Amino acid sequence: MQNAPAINWTNESVKAFAKNADPLEAIERAARALVLKARESGWEGPPFNPLRIAEMLDVQIEANSSIADARLVATESGPKIEFNPQQPRERVRFSIAHEVAHMLFPDWHDQIRNRGGQKEIADDWQLEMLCNLAASEFVLPIGSLSSASTVPSIEDLMRQRREYDVSAEAFLIRLAKISTQPIGVFFASPHQSGKAERRYTVNYFVGSPTAPKAQISGTDVPASSVIHSCTAIGYTDRSVESWVIGSPTQIECVGIPAYPGNVYPRVAGLVRFDRAQVDLKPIRILHGNILEPRNGGQKIICQLVNDKAGTWGGGVARKMAGRFPDAEVQFREQIVHLPRSERLGRAIFSQASDEITIASLIAQEGHGPSLFPRIRYSALKNCLEAVTQRAKETGATVHMPRIGTGSAGGDWGTVEEMLDDIMVRAGVFVTVYDPPPRRPQLELF
Repeated sequence: MQNAPAINWTNESVKAFAKNADPLEAIERAARALVLKARESGWEGPPFNPLRIAEMLDVQIEANSSIADARLVATESGPKIEFNPQQPRERVRFSIAHEVAHMLFPDWHDQIRNRGGQKEIADDWQLEMLCNLAASEFVLPIGSLSSASTVPSIEDLMRQRREYDVSAEAFLIRLAKISTQPIGVFFASPHQSGKAERRYTVNYFVGSPTAPKAQISGTDVPASSVIHSCTAIGYTDRSVESWVIGSPTQIECVGIPAYPGNVYPRVAGLVRFDRAQVDLKPIRILHGNILEPRNGGQKIICQLVNDKAGTWGGGVARKMAGRFPDAEVQFREQIVHLPRSERLGRAIFSQASDEITIASLIAQEGHGPSLFPRIRYSALKNCLEAVTQRAKETGATVHMPRIGTGSAGGDWGTVEEMLDDIMVRAGVFVTVYDPPPRRPQLELF
């Protein structure tokens, strides 16, 4: 998550799960770990079926039309999720994903977990909110959307999300995480007691990689805000308001399903910022030669290698060895001291010149033909974090081809979003190089 939340976390299940960590960040890490494991085993979409995640956790799935949405039950033979098959398909998928998310909490088996929570527990909305966030990761996971140069209106977005068969919440969260534009999305829930005026509190905010930081989680929305007009699911409105970052911004909002006990729906808001945060730049994708990185100053060139590699033997690595032989020697001298069981997730740095460092990212398990992708996303995450730290320490820019998409069998959308999350948000300038398109050959008749 982009900002430190102001939520006073009181729910016992949430505290047991997060311990001393930020619950919003902890739930994203836990859900993302399951998603990346599933992607490594060949999980594809969209639509992405959350049953794959349930299968990984040995969960039984059973239809039950007598329940409202879905519930998680601990049985003698293991966890079981029951769902109402008469609900709309997108709702069924999200409800199953929501119940899978409950299993991330250590006390899930203490009682039956119903989607929507328990009205008699005042802070159960905190648990339900985190499960919604995890469910969003399951039904529209990392790499499932492509970034676009423009973000359509909220009305068009609500039509687009139908193509992915997902909830508005899941769709807007993923959109914000991958957008090249400085945007953010927030989700606010209504509160009203007796005859008091209805007010809204921001549950959480998700910004795009280049969006200004907005410290609004847990804060109340002004009574004058346009979000008060979204009084039914699907209702939209828009206005220019200043409460998000203290200066006028365009807000477009839509009503989405409420938490239990509320008559009025929650509201999702799309915030369009006029300019990106000054020190954050989106990934630049160019046609060029990765062996000739652009920009002056210190540069780190990244390449993906497998955990059996003793030399730079194939693809881009072979070309890298030909151009920077001394750097390959440094790689060999370092890799030989690493047992294979400790290699995945390590980034080995070799000095190629006064200005160029080669980072060999060990994030591919083995090599050769395989039924499943050989890329290991969790290992790649660790490698990218190490490169980010080195870049921040040296003031270097980072350069790479579309790593992981060759023999490793990885998905570029997933890798690109990881770069956004880890590098762009940290202020590292990233350039990706594609080879120029080949010129068509003359055909003689």
